[in-house]
Amino acid sequence: MAQIAVGIDSSTQSCKVLTVDAADGRVLSQGSAAHPDGTVVDPRVWTEALREAWVQARVTDAGKSVLGVSAAAQQHGMVALDRGNRPVFDALLWNDTRSAPQSARMVAELGAQVWAETAQVVPVPSFTLTKLAWLAERHPESASQVRRVCLPHDWLNLQLAGSFSTDRSDASGTGYFSPVSNSYLPEYLQRFFGAVPDLPEVLRPDQSAGRLIDEWGLPTAVLGAGAGDNAAAALGLGIEPGDVVVSVGTSGTVFTSAATPPIDPSGQIAGFADATGQYLPLLAMINSARIMSAAAKLLRVSLAELDELALAGAADADGMLLLPYLDGERTPNLPEARGTLLGLSRASMTAENLARASVLGVLNSLADGVARIKAGGIPVRRVLLIGGGAKSKALRQAAAPVLGVPVEVPAPAEYVALGAAKQAVWAATGELPVWQRRIEERFEPSGEWGPELRGRYAEARKASYGV
Repeated sequence: MAQIAVGIDSSTQSCKVLTVDAADGRVLSQGSAAHPDGTVVDPRVWTEALREAWVQARVTDAGKSVLGVSAAAQQHGMVALDRGNRPVFDALLWNDTRSAPQSARMVAELGAQVWAETAQVVPVPSFTLTKLAWLAERHPESASQVRRVCLPHDWLNLQLAGSFSTDRSDASGTGYFSPVSNSYLPEYLQRFFGAVPDLPEVLRPDQSAGRLIDEWGLPTAVLGAGAGDNAAAALGLGIEPGDVVVSVGTSGTVFTSAATPPIDPSGQIAGFADATGQYLPLLAMINSARIMSAAAKLLRVSLAELDELALAGAADADGMLLLPYLDGERTPNLPEARGTLLGLSRASMTAENLARASVLGVLNSLADGVARIKAGGIPVRRVLLIGGGAKSKALRQAAAPVLGVPVEVPAPAEYVALGAAKQAVWAATGELPVWQRRIEERFEPSGEWGPELRGRYAEARKASYGV
């Protein structure tokens, strides 16, 4: 009988559970349950979604064949608990920007260079510390009840094994942890939150967080340390030096693996830890695949029909240009920004060009991230294009010209959950498995329209927002 690992991906939108053959990474079963829309949620909803997806995936049927389980989840979310591990306030998610004033004040008080050198990040509203500062200022009665603070994947570790634990990758996205010294920075919590709550133990990527409690029906399975979603995706993909992952999901992310941490006082490149003991230089964009969803809604077409329209449009959308900051933005740090549509003429105002402009707007935003990675001295040999938005043919075909590097599209898979499953095997056996990655399509940069489009986009962004 095959030995099995269970990988969990608790994202902004849903919880996915995979059972995987530990030897080759083959998916045996899966389940999924939706999370509510929005930027604020009761974390107990994540537990219920996990239970539903767990049943759908028939995890308990595997019984003693399951070596281990590991959970990856959306980063940064503030989960504030009382003495009994009950939430004192709904979790504020990574894409909640209400703490923009607090993040700006943090940078003003200490300076971006200090933040980049000590925490390897410069505060933006996504990070947990800024949300705690907001809670202390706006809801001091709730803040006074906080005894423990953790992240979404840490919350699931607590539900799965009763273990108050985290890992380097997720801890490095809080603003109060140094992935270089592998230690918390309690002075930042004291200064900006007014107290130092109990914080989860930071486990090595190969370390076990304990055994699962009886509720989950796996009497012999261990729980892996878990990880942030992007670190888990990198682990699932098995990225190599020079590989840059561009993920087009609810959010957009650009990340790679590095042996040394980047120090970027601009705050654009976050020096997160990865799930192997190295670093995960990363840029994140709030607006990504949802831009195409919004365009489809405006045009009253399905996403498939939007893709057909975009393929029929001019390569450069006939001069139509979208700055895609519909929900504010994290990179660049523009929490109050809104989208801007430029280059309109009677000739260009067609459904095809608007659809094309929405696709190019997403890619231009991601291309800014790839360019910043290059400018930081990190090699970019190829891009691995993943995420739900990467299913778009128009986006795939335009990616290499706009990003300016060769693009490979791995076969669609739940790479976050696969990375978690791989980590579960590591925790259970002491060895990190190697699973083969299958590439579906390859594209090379071609034509002059891509660089020309990038130039116009950069000019428009500078003129509109000064960045």
